[in-house]
Amino acid sequence: MVAASLVPGAVYWAKSSKYFDGRATIVQVSTVFGDDPAYWTLALLGTDQHAMPADFEIIASVELPEEYPLRQAAE
Repeated sequence: MVAASLVPGAVYWAKSSKYFDGRATIVQVSTVFGDDPAYWTLALLGTDQHAMPADFEIIASVELPEEYPLRQAAE
């Protein structure tokens, strides 16, 4: 999945050889650096870090029940 197909604020299962020892983790698309897709990053949940979408393989989107909305990254 390329960054252009990501959705701001959406949450995905992803993995990267650069982060978390290559294990699958959950990331959230962040627009904290700008609304243009060229500035989007992936918020590494549970940390204060952001990474570039190109550093990750997006595995699948995370679907939560409507009664558990997620807050936007970097609010």
